[in-house]
Amino acid sequence: MTNVVLVGTLDTKGVEYGWLRERLLRTGVEVIMVDTGIMGDPRVPADVPREAVARAAGAELPELRAAGDRGAAVTAMAKGAEATLLRLHAEGRLHAVLAIGGSGGTSIATRAMRALPLGVPKLMVSSMASGDVAPYVGSSDITMMYSVVDIAGINSISAPVMANAVEAAAGMAKAFERASRELRRPARLGTGSRPLIAASMAGVTTIGVDAARERLTELGYEVLVFHVSGAGGRTLETLAGQGIFAGVLDLTLSELADDLCGGILTAGPDRLSAAGRAGIPQVVSLGALDMVKFGPLETLPERARYRRVHVHNPSITVVRTTPAECAELGRRVAAKLRAATGPTAVCVPLRGLSTLGAPGGTYHDPDADRALFSALREGLRGSSARLYDYDTHINDPGFGRAAADRLHAMIGAAAAAA
Repeated sequence: MTNVVLVGTLDTKGVEYGWLRERLLRTGVEVIMVDTGIMGDPRVPADVPREAVARAAGAELPELRAAGDRGAAVTAMAKGAEATLLRLHAEGRLHAVLAIGGSGGTSIATRAMRALPLGVPKLMVSSMASGDVAPYVGSSDITMMYSVVDIAGINSISAPVMANAVEAAAGMAKAFERASRELRRPARLGTGSRPLIAASMAGVTTIGVDAARERLTELGYEVLVFHVSGAGGRTLETLAGQGIFAGVLDLTLSELADDLCGGILTAGPDRLSAAGRAGIPQVVSLGALDMVKFGPLETLPERARYRRVHVHNPSITVVRTTPAECAELGRRVAAKLRAATGPTAVCVPLRGLSTLGAPGGTYHDPDADRALFSALREGLRGSSARLYDYDTHINDPGFGRAAADRLHAMIGAAAAAA
């Protein structure tokens, strides 16, 4: 039996959820309706009533109503929805989640979706989906679909949008249920025959990282490459914290430069922390720390306009990091790696950190690079992290292969010592 879980406020969106359920049933799937409404009476019956959702959050619905604090009530129902979906998934009764809503409904449903493992189909139809969806998606694999019009009745625009969502959710649920049945367990990331490696990459480090990826594949690993776009780094950190990786090849750290200098692609202050906390073998390099990423050229902050500016593409403009910024980045990288509880190595490409920073490139600046290297060495002095110099730039294929071989050796040594 294939189940699609519908999660939403059946007081304000009951008619629309009833419409979704009817059409999902026509596709041959079963439907479990979870009600996260608070104030009004539900317009359609629920399989998991709102009272049960509130109790799953440690609250009682009458108390939430009486308090008159909508924000607190929404937070509680989101927590309850999260617990409910996790329970249904653990019971093998959840093969996809579909929700519709505005800001409140989207906040509730996506919190619950984010708690589910990667690979479980999650589809959110929302009037918020044409803007910044990072607060809703986070580092999960939620699919956001723009509703075009508000979720307020069934009309000539909302009907085809929601019909597409129905077919998408049903199709994903059937595929997920089939995979789970064939595996005889819930399908999830990291259950394949090859150990997983996380690698970080940007366009300006692609050649080196690709060489490392190819070498690790030869050695029997499956390599997951994360684009250092802010969201990519956060996802890498989340998955490393879940312990699904045999090792991490973190060759591209530009998100740290954005975090320091106000760039637009920061992954936050916890970047380069999870693998160390989890004790996972990691090989780190300094890729793309020679630049900070901003938006289109016309949006470049005044403070950056008089520095070395390069238009990477119409959406991204990069600015060269200064020697002082590089020194601070070296200190920050060292502090994070000193705290690591597992095997850690740093591979330093002495002749450049990106395609722009290689000899002859726009951002080739030996003085700034030396400031980075010097601060890093000083910060790692006396730590268990090992530092290795390579007289090449980061995009030399030999550098990538050497970093891959080093990580492979560290993984083997860690396994032998376990």
